[in-house]
Amino acid sequence: MLSTQSRKIEKTAKSVDEAIELALSELGATKDMVEIEVLEEPAKGLFGILGSKDAKVLVTLKQTPKTAAIDFLNELFFAMGMRVDIEVTEEDDTLNINLVGDDMGIIIGKRGDTLDAIQYLTSLTVNRLGGHYKKVSIDTENYRAKRKDALCALSNRIADKVAKTGRRHIFEPMNPYERRVIHATLQDHEAVHTYSIGDEPNRKVVVSLKSDAKAKRA
Repeated sequence: MLSTQSRKIEKTAKSVDEAIELALSELGATKDMVEIEVLEEPAKGLFGILGSKDAKVLVTLKQTPKTAAIDFLNELFFAMGMRVDIEVTEEDDTLNINLVGDDMGIIIGKRGDTLDAIQYLTSLTVNRLGGHYKKVSIDTENYRAKRKDALCALSNRIADKVAKTGRRHIFEPMNPYERRVIHATLQDHEAVHTYSIGDEPNRKVVVSLKSDAKAKRA
């Protein structure tokens, strides 16, 4: 679990190096991860004792895709009046973010719409930094896996119904990821095939008999 309550720390010490080390220790960072500004140089007072002045530094964590995502989500949940812990793991070019808290159904929304919107906005924020594109995946309470399992089960039930009745089925509008789940689930089905119709955000998956497709091509 990662907390990002402070991105900037001021530290004072007998020397600039000592003040920097204190700040790095508190931030849990190394020098290559921060920007350092020396606010005050140390100065010796009268006789090297009286009126002496410590060094003061300002150490700021550099913005990275990970910190940008966390900062954005913290601000969002603060505005929503929600207390949410943000767990982040980085794998190759993907940020995997897990949200933990109470009343997470609010964040998931209807059929995951709110969660998808948060994921989209976080991705925009992260990739404004430039550099290599970072894929952002946000989940909470294992919703993504549960939703995928539910879609797979529903797809198979619908396929069996279409195969039995001969009548095609049109799903409600879904996002690209959920449509891909249905297409992948039924791609090897012996009796039915799938295709998509409509424009975003109202694009839908259609399940129909394979014989219908052959008849259209004939």
